[in-house]
Amino acid sequence: MTNAHRLTGSSADLALTALLSIAFAVKAGLIPQTAQKQSSHGAARLSSIEVILPPRLVTGEPATLATLGADHRLVAHVPVELDNGTSVETDATGRANFTAPSGTALIAKAGGGAAATLIDPRSATAQDSMSVPRFAALHSRLNLCGGGFDGNAEANHVVINGEPALVVAASPECLVVIPGANAAPGVAKISVDSATPPREASVTLVALDFNPPDPPLTPGEKGWLVVHARGSDDRLRITVQNESPGVLRFANGDVQELTTSGGRQNVARIQVQAVSSGDFSFNARIVPPPDAEAARRFLQAAEPLAPSDLAHGLKKMEGDLAHHPKSGAKVLVELDRILGATNSGDLWTLLEAARSSL
Repeated sequence: MTNAHRLTGSSADLALTALLSIAFAVKAGLIPQTAQKQSSHGAARLSSIEVILPPRLVTGEPATLATLGADHRLVAHVPVELDNGTSVETDATGRANFTAPSGTALIAKAGGGAAATLIDPRSATAQDSMSVPRFAALHSRLNLCGGGFDGNAEANHVVINGEPALVVAASPECLVVIPGANAAPGVAKISVDSATPPREASVTLVALDFNPPDPPLTPGEKGWLVVHARGSDDRLRITVQNESPGVLRFANGDVQELTTSGGRQNVARIQVQAVSSGDFSFNARIVPPPDAEAARRFLQAAEPLAPSDLAHGLKKMEGDLAHHPKSGAKVLVELDRILGATNSGDLWTLLEAARSSL
C-alpha cells in the first residue's frame, strides 16, 4: 500500500499536510496506463518500472507477468527482456504472456526494474492444494500458490469477499492478485475458479495507514511517522519504504523492517526528519513468512554469476539453509552485507530475491 502526502510551506511557515492517497483505489484492481515510449515523460516512466512475476514458474508452461509504474499502477506496452534471450511486451492491460524456460530461476527486466522467480519442473506441480499467507496488506499484491492454476492470468477467476480481484501475474503454480477497491480490513474469504475445481481459503487483510508528524515539521526538524495496522490485533512484521528521501528522510534508512505493537492500537513508529517542501510517499507491505528453501534456490542460481570468493560464501549459506532452516536470520544479515557491496545486475537481483524470501 502506498500513502502519499505533501510537505508544503512558505518562508513564514512550513506545514505537513496528509493527503492519504491510495494508489490502488480502482474497481477490481489497478488502472492500466500507457507508456509513451517516444516522449521524455515516457522515458522517465519506463525508468521506474517494476516487473511482477508469479513466485514460481513451471518449465515449458504458459505464464503471465505484469509491469507497474512508479505510481504502482499497471503500465501498458512496456518491453520486457527475459534472461533466456527472449523478450515480450505488455499489452493494453499491462500484462504479457510467455512460456517458462528450463533452469533454476528466471530474471525479467524492464526499464530500470528487474525481478527474479524460481522455475520448477513439471513433475513438481501440485494439483489440489492452495497456500495463502495468513496476513496481507489491503489493496497490495497477494500470492496464491499450490498448483492447478492457468498460466494465462485472465483465465483465472478470483473473488475476495464476493468481489472480483485482479490477477496480475500467473503460472500453473502461483497467482498474484490484487483485492478489489471495496475490500475491507479483517478476515476475507478467497474463492478461486481456475483450471481445477473451485477452491477456497481465507486471509486477514490489513490496512497500513500513516499519520504524519504532529505538530508539523519544518526542514531540519525531526518527528515520528506512525504506521497504523487496521484489521488485526497480531504483531506484524512490515517493511516500509520511503519513496521521497529528498523531502522526508527516515532516520535509520529509507527501507526499514518493523514489528507492530499488536493489540487494539496496532502501530509502529519511524523517526523522520524533514528535508524540504514537496510531495512525499511511502510504500508499506507485510513481510511474508520466511521461506528458507526458496532463498536457498535463489542463492544456488546466483552462485555461477558470483566471483570465486563470493561463490564459496553463497554455497556455505545454501548448506546452512538446507540443513538448518532456522539459520535464516544469520543468512539475512550476511546477505544485507553482500548486497550493500554489490552493484546492480543479475547477481544483485538474485541475491535480493533470496533476501526477500527470508
